[in-house]
Amino acid sequence: MKLQRMNRRALSLGALAVSGALALTACGSDDTGSSSGSSSSATAASGSIKCDDAKGQLLADGSSAQKNAIDAWVKNFTQACSGVQVNYKGSGSGAGVTAFTQGQVAFAGSDSALKPDAVAASKSVCTGGQGIDLPMVAGPIAVAFNISGVDSLTLDAATIAKIFDGKITNWNDKAIAALNAGVTLPDLKIQPYHRSDESGTTDNFTKYLIAATPDNWKYSGGKAWQAKGGQAAAGSSGVAQGVKQTNGAIGYMELSYAKDGLGTVAVNTGASAPVKPSSDGATKAVAAAQVVGTGSDLSLKLDYNTKADGAYPLTLVTYEIACDKGNKAATLPATKAFLRYIASEDGQGILSGIDYAPIPDAIISKVRTTVEGLS
Repeated sequence: MKLQRMNRRALSLGALAVSGALALTACGSDDTGSSSGSSSSATAASGSIKCDDAKGQLLADGSSAQKNAIDAWVKNFTQACSGVQVNYKGSGSGAGVTAFTQGQVAFAGSDSALKPDAVAASKSVCTGGQGIDLPMVAGPIAVAFNISGVDSLTLDAATIAKIFDGKITNWNDKAIAALNAGVTLPDLKIQPYHRSDESGTTDNFTKYLIAATPDNWKYSGGKAWQAKGGQAAAGSSGVAQGVKQTNGAIGYMELSYAKDGLGTVAVNTGASAPVKPSSDGATKAVAAAQVVGTGSDLSLKLDYNTKADGAYPLTLVTYEIACDKGNKAATLPATKAFLRYIASEDGQGILSGIDYAPIPDAIISKVRTTVEGLS
């Protein structure tokens, strides 16, 4: 579908620095400009956002892992494209995929690529096409802890697995002590937190455990938590809040949620030094990923068992899921304009500053080409 290019008007966004994006929270509402019904192109903080014919309300749902990134992107995009309102709920990857395959949203976010049954279901809403995976944001999954008096903690895959499977139950366990020479570990019960909702974060976290320590993690994996015991909370924000409120707690969440006094585990991968979660470490991990999708699908295969120096193995990639063909005419211009922006150099450029990682150039260039071909 050829979009009509309208007259451009300049809009200064100098006040919209990355610090403004940092103020956004996972539960914050999206900021949108007034709906003028007109299209425009505008200069964002570090470049141009092309609005073209985009207007109206764009509904989306899915991954809570990317919610902070989406909030920052929406802030920039809707300031430039005042005729569009973007409403991303962040209900979790499972909810997002369901909403997409039921035709309730224009696009969805998922931390796991579409399964064959979801692709099949998408064909009923993507007229003449199907849902495809577009890797758009990467980020380290932090194993965050709250232990009074302990500021640094190193764990390996085996101890992480045993903690979350209830096999190691106290912080002064000898297995933990062996990895933390010089750290005074308290005689304190471990309180592990996991996701209560279906989550791509859970899927990636357990994929790591299956790959790195199969003898200690016997579960099949997936978006639903399978191990017994522990505390459950909804969304990455819920897990973070639970860990913050509980001395002795530990949980898995995206690095952007591991703030306000929470410590993050350095993972002993067998590299020359334990690796802390970071944007650079996540990018190093994703750079080794292979595109395994077919056609316009760009799903990736990650190496969760990497031992490369500086590569953080607990890394996920969030996909935006859209129809390759058969998008609804009413939302196609806004969908393409928003996805074009977040895949752009400017959109990817804000990620490191808010604890996410940009998609490596070799992959994101393919995403940009695919977005332009959506119809």
